[in-house]
Amino acid sequence: MKTSDIESFLDSWKEGVIKIGQIYIDNGDYEEAAKEFLSLHYAFDTEEVLFKPTFTKEVVFRNSIDLALSYFIKGEIAEDNGFALKPWEKIELNELNVINDEKNKIAMGTFNFKPLNEDKFTLVAFTFFFTTSDGSLKIKVHHSSPVT
Repeated sequence: MKTSDIESFLDSWKEGVIKIGQIYIDNGDYEEAAKEFLSLHYAFDTEEVLFKPTFTKEVVFRNSIDLALSYFIKGEIAEDNGFALKPWEKIELNELNVINDEKNKIAMGTFNFKPLNEDKFTLVAFTFFFTTSDGSLKIKVHHSSPVT
């Protein structure tokens, strides 16, 4: 894997989050879009995943596909507002640091999230530890938090 593969993955992740919100606005099947997004970007289908989403306080970790889905599109956890349903107009990758060797594929950086029809941005720091499944990168560990 090349560093450009990690950058392409991050582009796909950003586009996927934005797409879920757009489908929600258009009254489409955003739940199905979110399930596809999780399947494409996270390794829940093949191995354990550790997931600490950006805006959690009561249930800090979402280490199952159902809990991750709840975070992205509202679900069984009361604090979940539907991160991907915000919706986001733009997500910019501001900084990227990568370890990409034979044993490890890790990305750490910052995203700037711009909500639709708002001028403010939310800066988020993230760390993604990747695994490879069927030749594709998938997130095995996701940790993110707002930068204040």
